[in-house]
Amino acid sequence: MASQALLDFIKEARRRGFDDFQIKEPLIKKGWPAEQVDEAFYLLREKAKKISNLGTKTKMELFLDNEVLKMLEKRAKKNLFSLNEQIEDILRRSCSTLRNNKTLVEEKLDDKFITIFSRRKNKKSV
Repeated sequence: MASQALLDFIKEARRRGFDDFQIKEPLIKKGWPAEQVDEAFYLLREKAKKISNLGTKTKMELFLDNEVLKMLEKRAKKNLFSLNEQIEDILRRSCSTLRNNKTLVEEKLDDKFITIFSRRKNKKSV
């Protein structure tokens, strides 16, 4: 069973901006049983899901070319988004397009970034 002290520590570390990996690894190195640490994270995740029907966000890491990054930043500024919000918007729109199962023969989208993140194979001219 995860102790209240462990749960409080994890909550405080998250509040200070540490991600779960940055919290979990040192706890285990300091002697906390891995099962207790995993259970604590599980309990906090379940509690967060109950509070919000949206669930928790998953952290992702992207490695972008400087040119692509500049294009994304320019696009985000135009849309009054932060860079993270712009990337999330692109991914959300791409997934919703796939979910709708629309045939995408000729896209007339002004956002060419969707094709970067899309699973659809681009047809190459021969």
